[in-house]
Formats: sequence, structure tokens, C-alpha cells
Amino acid sequence: MNYKIEGAIKRNRKNFIIFGILWVFIAIVFVSPIANASFVANTTGKFDMAVFFSEFLNRFQNPFGTLGKIFQEGAIGTYFSTLIIVTIIYSVFFFIGFVRSAPKNEYSDIEHGSSDWSQKGEQYRILSNKKGIILAEGNYLPVDKRGNVNVLVVGRFRFW
Repeated sequence: MNYKIEGAIKRNRKNFIIFGILWVFIAIVFVSPIANASFVANTTGKFDMAVFFSEFLNRFQNPFGTLGKIFQEGAIGTYFSTLIIVTIIYSVFFFIGFVRSAPKNEYSDIEHGSSDWSQKGEQYRILSNKKGIILAEGNYLPVDKRGNVNVLVVGRFRFW
């Protein structure tokens, strides 16, 4: 199970930064007009949908000015409650994407035929890391090894 979390974090490093930047953008451009419009539409004690939409369209045109008006009019509580709701919804979608990007098995994204399957030099019980017949980068089949040293090469050989 640990390889899934590590693999998902490895795949999504750039997405974490994009997630944060997009969250700040949403908090300023979308949440502030929604919070201010709902605060104005609810001033009479009853929520007025027509006032909400007209205020939202007016406030959406200048989101930074709307953010300042939230603090001037005392709508900070409405802004933070709306921000928490939007953040929870946004985090759920990001978490779903994060889980779906996790590797399906332990050997996902490992090149077939490479020595990436071995860890901490366990391939050097059989191979050499210094000299011999080249198998891969940093992996050599020693020619002075006792036993079978036959090599089967599978792949292409190109000349340019």
C-alpha cells in the first residue's frame, strides 16, 4: 500500500503547486463575489435570488475590489464560511484525482528489462558494477564469473 502513496506523490508533485495557485485564484475571483452577493442579498433577513444574481455579476467584474468591500461591509464571516465550503468541495475533487493517479501495482512506470526492480545493490550479487559485458547503465556481466555467462540481447541495434 505504501508504494501507491509514494507513487501518487511522485506523479503529482507539480499538481500540488498548481492546486495551491488555483485555490488562491478561486478564493479571490469566485468566492469573494459569491460571498459579497449572498451577504447583500441576505441583508433584509430573507434571501433574494434576483439581488444575488445582479450583485454577483457586478462584483464578478472587479474581484479584488470585491475582496476589499467584504472587509469594509463586515461580510468576513460569510466569506470564510463560503471559502470553507468551496475548499472542501475542491479538496474532494483533488483527492479523487490523487487517488486515481496512484500506480496500479508496485512495478508501474518501471522500464521492463532494467535493473530498477532491484534495490540497494542486490543485483551486484550476480552482476558487477565496474567491468564486464555491458547489460545496462552501471550493470555489467562479469566475464570471470563461474558458471553460465551466456547473454541474450533482445531489442534493436541501429546504425546512423
